[in-house]
Order: sequence, then structure tokens, then C-alpha cells
Amino acid sequence: MNLIDSLIPASWLLISLLLFGAVLIKAAFAAPWAVLKKPGVFNLLLGASVAVLAFWQIKTGIQPGLNLHLLGATALTLLFGPWFAILGLGLALLLATAWEGTWHAFALNGLLMAVLPVTISWWIYRLVDSKLPNHFFIYVFLNAFVGAGVAMAAVGFAACVVLAQAGAYPFDYLMQNYLPYFLLMAWSEAVTTGMIMTILVAYKPHWVATFDDTQYIDGK
Repeated sequence: MNLIDSLIPASWLLISLLLFGAVLIKAAFAAPWAVLKKPGVFNLLLGASVAVLAFWQIKTGIQPGLNLHLLGATALTLLFGPWFAILGLGLALLLATAWEGTWHAFALNGLLMAVLPVTISWWIYRLVDSKLPNHFFIYVFLNAFVGAGVAMAAVGFAACVVLAQAGAYPFDYLMQNYLPYFLLMAWSEAVTTGMIMTILVAYKPHWVATFDDTQYIDGK
């Protein structure tokens, strides 16, 4: 989903710009930049951001601003941690916005499409990591599959609330004609993320910052 400028009040756009700017500054200072010095990590981050951008271009919509597409936020969170995930999604959003020209809604889209799903994905990962045993199936099913589905569903509900409160569309209309499709997309997001992360942790575990094969696989 990419909200367009005409649907959102100017005051909201200003507030979202301040909030998203603060998050980006925090991410820039908190991100473990030394990790990018490891061979291939920087290229992996750029490649993952471009892949996310490609996923965002495969979209459909029912009304202006009511687009549907995969997010990829959970995969980036598990691959690089929350700060690099936000920066990577921010880069993808920057390129997508430059292509579409909806600059005024850039920050609000960033909060909904980057900050919110990354935060939810990271919370789920931290909860699972602290409460459950380190096991390959638990990591893939809960962190990747469930985490991606919950994050996508949360983004859809948040988008409906924002659009309804902004007066762009009636809330009942969004609940009946937009959110159900988002819930279907949540399943697609979960399956896609689960498949990608299963392949990566099986064949390239050193690429996944949140996965340690000595803890999740060895001796299991």
C-alpha cells in the first residue's frame, strides 16, 4: 500500500515527517555499521532492498491509495536486525516514491510500511527467542511465517484506521472492501517469507543476523 498525498491532511503529513525523520536518525546512529565491513554484507543489504522494491511493484488496487503488495519487512528484519531493516526499507521507499512522485506522503508511508512491520517482527523475534527453545522449526515457523503474517495484517489494519480517520474513506467501507484483501495478503507474505528464510538459514545461515546455526541446528 502506498498512501497518496491527496488523501491525507497536511498536518498529518508534517507530523509523520517529524516522526519518520526521528526514526531514521535513530536508525542511522544505532545500526551496527561495522557489520557492513564483512565480505558481501553490504551487497546483500542493497540486493535485499532492491528485491523488496521489486516486490512492491507487483501490486494491485481497488481505489486510489488502496494498493496491495507484499512487504518483505519481516525478512529484512531477520536478515539484518531492525535498524538496517528500516534503512533498507527506507531506501526502497525512496526509490518507489521517486518513481511515483508522491513525496508528501513519503514519511507516512515509511511509518506504515517500514517502522510498524519491522517493530512488530522484531518484537515477535525477541519474544520467541526469550521464551522458546532455539530450534530450526520454531525459528522458521514463528519468526518468519507467523511474524510476517502478523506484521502484514497489522499494517493493513493501521492503514484502514489512518485512511478512515483522515476522512479518505468510510471505516465500514475499508473493513469490508480493503482489510479482507490485506488478510489474504498476510497469508502470501507469511508463505513467501517462510520459504525465503527456510532457504537462507539452510544454505546461507551466515547471511541471517538473527540465526546462529550452532544454537539452532547443532546437536538438535
